[in-house]
Amino acid sequence: METKQQLNVGRTILIGLAFLSICAFWQFYDNEIPKILKNTFGMGETLTGVIMALDNVFALFLLPFFGAVSDKTRTRIGRRMPFILFGTGCAVVLLSILARLASNPAAELPFIAVLLMLLVAMGTYRSPAVSLMPDLTPAPLRSRANAIINLCGTIGGVYTLVMIKLLLKTPADGSPADYVPLATSVAALMVVAVLVLFLTIHENRLAVHDETPDEEAEIAEKTKGLSMPKDVKRSMAFLLLSVALWFTAYNAVTTAFSRYVEQVWDLHNNAYADCLMVATVSAVAAYIPIGQVATRIGRKKTILFGIILMSFCYLSASFLPSYHRFVNVLFVLIGIGWASINVNSYPMVVEMARSGQIGRYTGLYYTFSMAAQVVTPILSGFLLEHVSYRTLFPYAFLFSTAAFFTMLQVRHGDSKFQKTSKTAKA
Repeated sequence: METKQQLNVGRTILIGLAFLSICAFWQFYDNEIPKILKNTFGMGETLTGVIMALDNVFALFLLPFFGAVSDKTRTRIGRRMPFILFGTGCAVVLLSILARLASNPAAELPFIAVLLMLLVAMGTYRSPAVSLMPDLTPAPLRSRANAIINLCGTIGGVYTLVMIKLLLKTPADGSPADYVPLATSVAALMVVAVLVLFLTIHENRLAVHDETPDEEAEIAEKTKGLSMPKDVKRSMAFLLLSVALWFTAYNAVTTAFSRYVEQVWDLHNNAYADCLMVATVSAVAAYIPIGQVATRIGRKKTILFGIILMSFCYLSASFLPSYHRFVNVLFVLIGIGWASINVNSYPMVVEMARSGQIGRYTGLYYTFSMAAQVVTPILSGFLLEHVSYRTLFPYAFLFSTAAFFTMLQVRHGDSKFQKTSKTAKA
């Protein structure tokens, strides 16, 4: 007799603490590092875009590599946990050093050197941290679980935005801001979140709820040497292309928005954080309902809805000559649209993966998202600097619309919420 599987919500929230810590850091990185490069070290938009793209260049190699390595790792504390602990520890130390260099205009080279090491540290554990969810969650439940994971990540981002508002003050004399209090607050959250994860999630014991190591090895042996079916491979290719396109659009906005509001809308004193907070709060409210909707209408349809919503918002924002309260409405919709995409895209990728290769396909997913983010800060930064800041939202609209058409070609990886028995991968 078939029975409906139930998601362990409490356990999923704890698993999401790793992603919460990661997103808290990237909120700081995406919004404040460009400002430090420009305001403290006097860099132009194009060079700033190049440096902002370096994390994604590293990720192209680090995320697939460490994802695949963690697939094969077996330790007393699990296969993903060693990477999470080591990477977080290194990142926290380097972030603290970086903050002390951020207000010293003469420390440009040391700042960049520490920044590069920090990006490597973050790259060592992102794929293992994200892979922890599908490792411990049955396939039909992964959209709902990913909704909770993304909710945790969004909370991490909101936390950093709140800390920006509370702790980051722009000196009246125009000197560089002191980033030590803000960085300390972010580092503290990262440490606490990962310690709670380590103490509450016993990876080796919980992993047997899906497949034991013996079962996993048996399945891996049976599928060894078998290639992905041609039709599934085609769906995977179009899905990964879609991932690249919507990240090209979204990342351009997130990395340039703090400067866009100053140059176009004449908003200062970190006013950009208010708009981003509206988007992240709306995403928080949307993640769980979106996960429920996806189990009923499917992941693909939910993603297409999100793309349409975000494309509409990008197009609308491009016509606003100055700040208007309608901007907040647009950012509410952007939050909902991004939630619709984020909740469902990664589960579609791992749904097409073979058993024992979740880390590898997690890395592949991030390879395409990061490849887009290598190109888009440079390309959009060039347009901002040499054409106009007003190119930002039309640029995002163009790539978001392209993602809609590529996503229409995806035929596999949708949700199949049916049985407690193990479902075959698409």
